[in-house]
Amino acid sequence: MTTLNAASKPTRPIQRLAFHSTVTCATQATTYGKCVAATYTDVRKDSCREEFLKFKDCLREAMKKR
Repeated sequence: MTTLNAASKPTRPIQRLAFHSTVTCATQATTYGKCVAATYTDVRKDSCREEFLKFKDCLREAMKKR
C-alpha cells in the first residue's frame, strides 16, 4: 500500500473516500461521531439524522471533484 504525503492526492476511490472522510469533511465527521457516541445507549431511528446528512453531503461533494 502506498503512503500519501500532503501534496499528493489519492487516486483509488477507497483512498479518496478515506482522505475526504478524515481531511476534507473532518468537522462534519466529528460532529456526527459525537452525536452517535452521545446516543449509542438509546438508539433511535434518525436520532443523528441532521449530522449524518451534513457529513454525507460533504462527502458527496468532495468525491465529485477530481
